[in-house]
Amino acid sequence: MLQRWCLATVTRRGLMLVLTCSGLVLLHLLSCSFKGSYPIHRPSSWANRPVSEPEYQVLLQELEEQYQHYVHSLTKQISQLKEAVAMRSIQLRESLGHSVTEFLPETEGNALRGQLSLEEFLQSQLNRAEVHAGTKVPSEYALVPFESFTLHKVYQLEMGLSRFPVERPLRKDRRHELVSTLETALHMLNAPRDSDDPQLRKVYSPSDFIEGIYRTERDRGTMYELMFKGDGPEDFKRLVFFRPFAPLMRLRDEQMDLSGVLVNIIVPLAKMADKFKRFMVNFRDVCIRQDGKIHLTVVYFGKDQLEEVRKILEMTARETSFKNFTLIQLNEEFSRGRGLDVGARAWKKGNVLMFFCDVDVVFTAEFLNSCRLNAEPGKKVFYPVIFSQFNPVYVYGQHAAVPPTELVMKKDTGYWRDLGFGMTCQYRSDFINIGGFDASTRGWVVEDLHLYRKYLHSELLVVRATSRNLLHLWHPSTCSDDLPEWTYHLCQQRRATSEASHSQLGRLLFRKQIEEHQRLHGL
Repeated sequence: MLQRWCLATVTRRGLMLVLTCSGLVLLHLLSCSFKGSYPIHRPSSWANRPVSEPEYQVLLQELEEQYQHYVHSLTKQISQLKEAVAMRSIQLRESLGHSVTEFLPETEGNALRGQLSLEEFLQSQLNRAEVHAGTKVPSEYALVPFESFTLHKVYQLEMGLSRFPVERPLRKDRRHELVSTLETALHMLNAPRDSDDPQLRKVYSPSDFIEGIYRTERDRGTMYELMFKGDGPEDFKRLVFFRPFAPLMRLRDEQMDLSGVLVNIIVPLAKMADKFKRFMVNFRDVCIRQDGKIHLTVVYFGKDQLEEVRKILEMTARETSFKNFTLIQLNEEFSRGRGLDVGARAWKKGNVLMFFCDVDVVFTAEFLNSCRLNAEPGKKVFYPVIFSQFNPVYVYGQHAAVPPTELVMKKDTGYWRDLGFGMTCQYRSDFINIGGFDASTRGWVVEDLHLYRKYLHSELLVVRATSRNLLHLWHPSTCSDDLPEWTYHLCQQRRATSEASHSQLGRLLFRKQIEEHQRLHGL
């Protein structure tokens, strides 16, 4: 009897243990694989076991509570994941503005980065580059200048070890870069358009290419502006490209009409009637006979040699029928910035493109068109890097014939005046809005530099590029004892730089040793 009772007890407890384990397994399976469909089917383990309705209702209620909790947990996790994805997406997009290295290929478990396409990356590079508008620059040392080029030569500012201001693009990479850009531009210009008449449409060739400028921003890419001759003598085509270390992108295709763009050349002057006479010889040939869309404003300080200057202007007017000039006389001590400011504000016929010029400068008609093409009201100002002659005595010899105005650009004939900011083309509206010259700063170079820095700190694009059509003639210079110490040293440094090339100065310094060497060797 006892044995039967023990066997029955063990059997009942075993069945209860099996049922309990089955229920726990069922709950575990349901929590791991939620089907989400009601009603819940009866488990197979209950097939031969009757279950009362109250028990069934209790079980259903418990399971429903568990499912509701599970659904709530999943919903919360999905919401958190969406927020994390959105935040990470923003961080990745912002990081493209700080480092190119953040754009990485898609890897396993990082599908978000794979969604950032190459097109988005290139667009981010374009948005960061100084293409559509200028960016604020802290100083003159931070600006990346443009370099200009033609079909056969590159006029470079950073000469490196060669010290050549003009280079033929002999390097294969440089030649391929510029030639491919030019070929792309010609292909786009000559591409057929539905609105064009094939018989009337101009076919562009390399001979129509005037010049181009380009600059490379190391963390963004290279920008190119190419100028072509248009249909008429006053029509030009400008194509702008951007190479974000990737395939070339065309940004603009503009038709430029310069027929109505007048240039007001403003020249501050004191004495120096003989130099002004030489200046007017070049002015007649370039501005009157070739260009024709020029106004000359001369701001004269003092009365010494004033009548001579007036007679030169009147004689030019009689002989050429040129009437577009203004002579303003100031009874003040000479100040270049003051003279340019007065000349700019004296213009009362609306907005005008101004060229701030010196009497020792020679330019061509091509430069005047560069002035018009590279300055745009409210958008761009042009600061050309002028080529400055060395002392002709050291270049050509004491008694050799000196070409007075020849644009000969070699390392032994001159240098790029990269720290000179006096020659500039800008619209009167931009000059007035920027505040003009600072009346509190006067002195050699200082006025020009302060105005230049104002534009660097503005949102206007400063086009700083070498100009092959602008030449500063050599002339003796002195440094006033009234200059501040740092300006005085800078002036003396400029004097030395302007006299001769490094090798020529070396020959002068070691002249005795060189002559002794020649004597010993019978040279």
